[in-house]
Amino acid sequence: MPWRYDSRMSDASIEGLAAALDLQTVRVVRQVAEHGSLTAAAEALGYSQPAVSQQLRRFEERTGIALVERVGRGIRLTQSGRVLARHANAVATAIEAAAGELAEIRGLRAGRVRLIAFPSASATLVPRLIAALGAAHPGVAVTYVEAEPPEAVAAVRADRADLAITFSYPGDRDDPHRASARGLDVRAFGDEPIRLVLPAGHPAAESDVVDLAALGDDPWIAGCPRCRGHLLELAATAGFTPRIAFETDNFVAVEGMVAQGLGVALLPALALAASPRHPGVVTRPTARSDVRSLHLVTARGAERVPAVGATIAALESLAAG
Repeated sequence: MPWRYDSRMSDASIEGLAAALDLQTVRVVRQVAEHGSLTAAAEALGYSQPAVSQQLRRFEERTGIALVERVGRGIRLTQSGRVLARHANAVATAIEAAAGELAEIRGLRAGRVRLIAFPSASATLVPRLIAALGAAHPGVAVTYVEAEPPEAVAAVRADRADLAITFSYPGDRDDPHRASARGLDVRAFGDEPIRLVLPAGHPAAESDVVDLAALGDDPWIAGCPRCRGHLLELAATAGFTPRIAFETDNFVAVEGMVAQGLGVALLPALALAASPRHPGVVTRPTARSDVRSLHLVTARGAERVPAVGATIAALESLAAG
């Protein structure tokens, strides 16, 4: 008979279920929830599909609770499986925190951090962060993947990354730190100035700061979709609709196009720092000193894992310096 929760269930019965619920079952259910099949879950865990099936079968035999059920040729989580999947990230993070605290007792001689960040951070913040972490904690291994903020937040939620470096714009309608980051920890660690990129001979380049309204008749070179949305918002505030002539998320290409007089552009300071300054362009602050915010995104409580906590501290120290 399938197990059914009863508020009068004895403490002994609850303790029996807790004893049967091992970490490996939690990991399997989390991967099934993410990938939708036993085969894909097994590949993600590095196991064979029969081994994953056997893990779920053993749990069902011990408890009478089925975590998956067949639907046609595929499988899906049962209601019990969905309950367990909902708690899976918190359970895994708690276990990693406990293991991390043990590592801390040993002096943080071991640990792992899976880092993910947006492209312009790859050549600026990330190398400095990895170097600082390596100098302070040489036993901590760091892996790195590049992704835009929405994908980076999704990677943290799916436990494919421990820490994401992301950005958001004021009024960002596609802000990854709203609904998509619900249940995660998001902390701001700095603001990044937005600069106008102009051809060297542009009349506006003679000013120390530039009002965007003065560029209402210029062609514009737009960047990534979220950067393009920010450009549209800033232009609307300045009273014009930008005439977008070209679009590319390659900031080196943006500078090259501006240098050839094909248009003007907005670029964040990290993107400008990530490439050699093109001799045919100049950069100027906007009259409103526009910025975008930089964020760290982790699972709830992940800072208690010493390797993750050390990475957060190192990045905040770099930002403060």
